[in-house]
Parts: sequence; structure tokens; C-alpha cells
Amino acid sequence: MPIYEYSCRACNHHFEEWVRKEGMSAPCPSCGSDDVGRRISTPQVHSEGRKDLSMRAAKKRDRVQAKERVWTQRQYELNHDD
Repeated sequence: MPIYEYSCRACNHHFEEWVRKEGMSAPCPSCGSDDVGRRISTPQVHSEGRKDLSMRAAKKRDRVQAKERVWTQRQYELNHDD
């Protein structure tokens, strides 16, 4: 049974509901209205753990790039007597 997201047109309440068949819809749990529309569901790709891993990897990459920039600048200064 898939879980669908709905939006009630009567009270503007957003909710999720398990639906047995494709053509069925669920009544609004807030006001009981059958005037509901199915919303586009978007999966959550990033969790807090994933975000932390991404930030650590980005900071590590930035440190390496900073060291490379410093080394390149130093090499340029040593080889050019301006």
C-alpha cells in the first residue's frame, strides 16, 4: 500500500494517508471533507547525518585546496624575482 500526500481544499490541511487502490482518496482527518487533492511527493534525500558527512568532506576538500594554493603561490614567489 503506497502512502500518498493530500491537501484538503476546504480547510487547507496537509496530510499523508495509506491508500489501497490507485483511484481512491482519503477524507481529510481535520474537517472530514472529501474535497482533497493529491500532492506531489518528494523524497527526503539528505538527513542530518548525511549533511554532517557532506560538511566534513567539504571542509577537508577546502583545507587541501588552501594548502595547494599556498604552495603554488610560494613556488611562484621563489621562481620569479619581481
